[in-house]
Amino acid sequence: MSATDGWLGSLELGYESRQGRTVLVRRRHQGPLLVQRSFHPEGAPCHSYVIHPPGGVVGGDRLQLHVTVARDAHAVVTTPAAAKFYRSGGFRAEQQQSCAVEPGGALEFLPTETILHGGCDVLLTNRYELYGDARLCVWDVLCLGRPGSGDHFANGRCEQDLRILRDGRLYLHERLLLHDGDRLLQAPWGLDGQSVIGLLVATPVEPGLEQALRDALPVPDGIRLGITRINDVLLLRCLGPGSEPVRHLLEQAWTQLRPAALGRPACPPRIWRT
Repeated sequence: MSATDGWLGSLELGYESRQGRTVLVRRRHQGPLLVQRSFHPEGAPCHSYVIHPPGGVVGGDRLQLHVTVARDAHAVVTTPAAAKFYRSGGFRAEQQQSCAVEPGGALEFLPTETILHGGCDVLLTNRYELYGDARLCVWDVLCLGRPGSGDHFANGRCEQDLRILRDGRLYLHERLLLHDGDRLLQAPWGLDGQSVIGLLVATPVEPGLEQALRDALPVPDGIRLGITRINDVLLLRCLGPGSEPVRHLLEQAWTQLRPAALGRPACPPRIWRT
């Protein structure tokens, strides 16, 4: 078996504003990664659901998503099910996501959780290129195993790389390497034994929004939360014992942030409640 024996799932999406309404004008896919249809539950913004019919990824598989949001368009992209990375079998699985947002445009990328099973070997790459006054709100929920089912990420490995650029200038670059047995997983200065990592990033945001968010968010028992602001980038980070409380906290934060950061009240995609 070689790494090329794995599946390639590639999806390219392009959004444009036409007569005050965002439409999905370009949709190209190869392999098992696609969008079936889009919705307009709040008028102008376009909501799209990215699906991966196989449901799971194994060693050698590659998933590639590229999203382009044109001037003055507004796209909300989510997924109906968790991404599951299974035992690698000796080969690395890769997920590459790259997005570009032109001036006046807005992108909200709000996928369900990513589950890393024991024995996986995964590279997750996320790159967002913003231009002019483009707006961005994204989140990520990373689950190390499924402790409730007896999977504790044994022999698992994941490398994650996040980059946000504006007009070619690097605004944020974060790398995270997780592997079973590393002190980071249990140390109080690391994950402190928690199995779920949540991250929400929004830009641009006005000064003071981070404090308003701290004041507005109730923090459930067992959740560790931190909110910071670097220039005009707001970062919310949390650790928790399960995906449900972490996901719920991110939804609450997004509900509070959206009017200020994107100029619209929260309109949760319908798929989140089905």
